[in-house]
Amino acid sequence: VSGERSKYFGPEGTWLFSANTTVNNNLDSDFFFNLLIAEQRVEKLLALAPPNGPSENARELVRGYVAGYNQYLRETGKDNLPDPTCRGAEWVRKITELDVYRHFYKLAMMASSGVAIEGIGSAQPPLPSLLPVKSASLDPEEIARQIGTAWKGLKLGSNAIALGGDATDTGRGMLLGNPHFPWYGHERFYRIHVTIPGELDATGVSLIGVPMVLVGYNKDVAWTHTVSSAWRFTPYHLNLVPGNPTSYLVDGQPEAMTPWNLSVQALQADGSLAPVERTLYTTRWGPVMNSLLGLPVFPWLPTEAYALADANALNFNMINHFMEGGRSTSVRELHEVLKRNQGVPWVNTIAADRHGEAFYADITVVPNVSDAKALECTSVLGVATGPLLGLPVLDGSRSDCAWGTDSDAVQAGRIGPGQMPNIYRRDYVTNSNDSHWLSSPNQPLEGFARIIGDERTERRMRTRSGLVMVEERLSGSDGLPGKTFSRQQLQDLMLNNRSHAAELWLDDLVALCRLVPVMVGSAGPVMTGEACDVLEAWDRTNNLDSPGALLFARFMANAYLAGVPTGTAAFGLEYVDMWAQPFDVNDPVHTPSGLNVLNPHVQVALADAIADVTGAGFTLDATLRESQFVTRGNEIIPIPGGHGASGVFNDIQATWDPERGYSDIPFGASYIQVVSFDGDDCPDARTILSYSQSSNPHSPHFVDQTRLFSEGGWVDAQFCEEDIVGRVTSTRRVSQ
Repeated sequence: VSGERSKYFGPEGTWLFSANTTVNNNLDSDFFFNLLIAEQRVEKLLALAPPNGPSENARELVRGYVAGYNQYLRETGKDNLPDPTCRGAEWVRKITELDVYRHFYKLAMMASSGVAIEGIGSAQPPLPSLLPVKSASLDPEEIARQIGTAWKGLKLGSNAIALGGDATDTGRGMLLGNPHFPWYGHERFYRIHVTIPGELDATGVSLIGVPMVLVGYNKDVAWTHTVSSAWRFTPYHLNLVPGNPTSYLVDGQPEAMTPWNLSVQALQADGSLAPVERTLYTTRWGPVMNSLLGLPVFPWLPTEAYALADANALNFNMINHFMEGGRSTSVRELHEVLKRNQGVPWVNTIAADRHGEAFYADITVVPNVSDAKALECTSVLGVATGPLLGLPVLDGSRSDCAWGTDSDAVQAGRIGPGQMPNIYRRDYVTNSNDSHWLSSPNQPLEGFARIIGDERTERRMRTRSGLVMVEERLSGSDGLPGKTFSRQQLQDLMLNNRSHAAELWLDDLVALCRLVPVMVGSAGPVMTGEACDVLEAWDRTNNLDSPGALLFARFMANAYLAGVPTGTAAFGLEYVDMWAQPFDVNDPVHTPSGLNVLNPHVQVALADAIADVTGAGFTLDATLRESQFVTRGNEIIPIPGGHGASGVFNDIQATWDPERGYSDIPFGASYIQVVSFDGDDCPDARTILSYSQSSNPHSPHFVDQTRLFSEGGWVDAQFCEEDIVGRVTSTRRVSQ
């Protein structure tokens, strides 16, 4: 965020923004962040009064965090740091409060400008020799499909279930939080417990470099987040002044772009540094960009260009939200915090309290683009992206196409809290990254702007899996006694590793397999007999010791990739063509259903799955204990679970190696918490951080929780003072 990656790692290198899985060139990234520095974007936000600028409490927390960081570095010395990744590294230095705030700002933009870092940092005017080609020659529907595919590939995900008192054996609230975040990189979670006597006492996890609880609980409320379906930005199409590609027309009048002359220090092959100069341009709508998500679909041509308007560009409200949210004593108080600050940048909030209320809200930072404005102000590209993705691409040649303002919005241009979905329930609410619509099947949320999310459309497999499992428990149809949840039963739901896709498709797949003894895959014909036997005997879970789980996982991966795009909730990219029975809006939890065995992709997917498994050296009845694992040092640790596209709640997005199987897990279930409340002040909680607390391979906490997660274990809550006394291993006093 200081724009110095090229200085230390070279201009040709890249880095992974692990939270959104985009890969960025160092030089383009440096120009992007240097633009923010030149604009003094963060400094101007720091100068604002709360809620748009940090509260004094938030400032004090950052001040203390910086003091503690710098004291540790001073006392330890960078040459003695325990982690070899940074020990003695030239780039290790003291940090400032501004560094921390810039880091916060980067995280706020993760789902907006953060997916256009290269596109903004590299955007340059066209050469005068270029012909005035119109981008309309590109097919808008194809561009929309490419954006949808790339957005879906960001792997943004999470699961959450909040139970009200009517659904629990205590009569109080209960929460399952299961954010899916990176197992590596800058956006790893770490466990944290912040206690400021008389002010704050909350525990859970935060992201590296953020000294406040983002997902967690206190003695009265447990909360979690899932990535919201709302868009955080809108591209604006610019009509350029003829002969002047750095001026554009607004209401028929020319308006000059603002040039920013920037310089980046870049490491040379001989170890020296040399400056690289570049001029970036901004408009009234935002910076000019030439790509999004790595897609070159927003070209800067002699006659037209695109600018990116980012709703999180002015968002420092999030700092106050997380400071105040951790002090909430009920979900209704948490709701007031959401409305008062309106700073949550890109996640839904799902919560439960000891009073027995469950709560869902998508009160986040969203561009104020009504359906009417999206239609009236659409560009040629927006005609395709609007219906298919819900993403407005607006006409930047008209001033009246600026975002609207609601009277209750904390800042102009955002949709106000009163126009965003939220719901209280005494039974339950859920979210698994589909839109707000079916967070409660008993009370669907409808009538909101399309930019927030779709309604009355098919839900993803993981969403349906969670709804089915809750429905089974509350109806008593899951084979267990009673019709409410205990804490243990909610834990068991999280880690039962059921494949909802198998529950819906496997019978049809086995029948087809029996009918067709030879199927033709990508590499030729394959005998199916043994595979039929394995799949028929499989228990339809992704537990470590379930023979057949690997084979079906490969079938799903192949079917998923082969699916024909259709206009569904998942940006028109789900494998809906594989269904036998279509989606029914009157039965959205249980439809679509059945496998369309007449679709030729089904046979290809199964034949390729057989070839994948045997080609990697496994038998067809191989288990995940053999074939899905992470390596920590010299230790190989098997990991249960499966891809959310298979409807496995324990979403493990493992990387397939044709020679080793699922040999790494870069993304998936990360911090899991199940929090229950009873009559005491101490919450009754169980948690696990799947990839362990430390990324230092020499730390005793590099692998301990990963081993525990492998075998379905949990960490007992250590929240109240009596839980902590006697377990303290070290103390440190920080002085500024």
